[in-house]
Amino acid sequence: MAEARCPASCGELLQGWILGGEKLVSCPVDWFSTVCVVDGTPLPSERPLMRAALGAVLRYAGLPAQRAGTLRITFDSTIPLAKGMASSTADIAATAVATARHLAIPLPIEALAALCVSLEPTDSTLFPGLTLFDHLTGTTTVPCGGLPGCEILLLESPNQLRTADFHQRDLRAILQESAPALNRAWHLLQQACKTDNPWLLGEATTLSAVASQQFLAKPGFDALRNIVEGNNLFGINVAHSGSVVGLLLDSHHHDVEKVTWQITNHAALAHHWPRHYLLRLIAGGVE
Repeated sequence: MAEARCPASCGELLQGWILGGEKLVSCPVDWFSTVCVVDGTPLPSERPLMRAALGAVLRYAGLPAQRAGTLRITFDSTIPLAKGMASSTADIAATAVATARHLAIPLPIEALAALCVSLEPTDSTLFPGLTLFDHLTGTTTVPCGGLPGCEILLLESPNQLRTADFHQRDLRAILQESAPALNRAWHLLQQACKTDNPWLLGEATTLSAVASQQFLAKPGFDALRNIVEGNNLFGINVAHSGSVVGLLLDSHHHDVEKVTWQITNHAALAHHWPRHYLLRLIAGGVE
């Protein structure tokens, strides 16, 4: 028996045309998918992508596909699905690592990333640190070099959007138009990580969030930005291919109850964002 867990993401800190192609930096938070792999027959409750990840590990190790029929997957995850919270990446990465551990197969992070990308577009939450990642091909991996201390008030929408469906759209022209803003955001994010500066982090994420409005507009976005600015929060970030939004803050210095009250007492925002979670930004990585 072996277990592993991978964090969810509150959308992305950045996503867009950076360093010559589409890339992202996920926003890992302290909310996890935990997966256990044991000897036994597969269960009907297993998620298809978890089973696919298990099979991919067997292929990576050169083991017969029939071995999958002797392995059972159990899991514990309350990460909302199809909201832009990296639920699929969490499931896939945790399953792959749990499978490798159970079979005593070395699975370096580079191999894990390639395995995940082979199954679907992948978030950078699987890396043990904030990372700029080519989520479509896995060919670019650039560590950001730090973790600014920050919390996130995650706003969950009832709307769902499958990442795979989103990536069927051809957004290349729109993304390239926003390249200057995203390269500026990437520079700010690197500085934020080097200096542990949440203000620079918020400036970077806000630039990326504003750019994303061109291809996946968030309802009530301007009203949320007014709340951010009115309460002197660090910034706002979004799921660029999902429906969640994050408000970057520090609960020791910002009045989270006031911010939540302002959202719940704004008719449109209360309708679009009925659920709120105060979460901590973490480095990421499969544990």
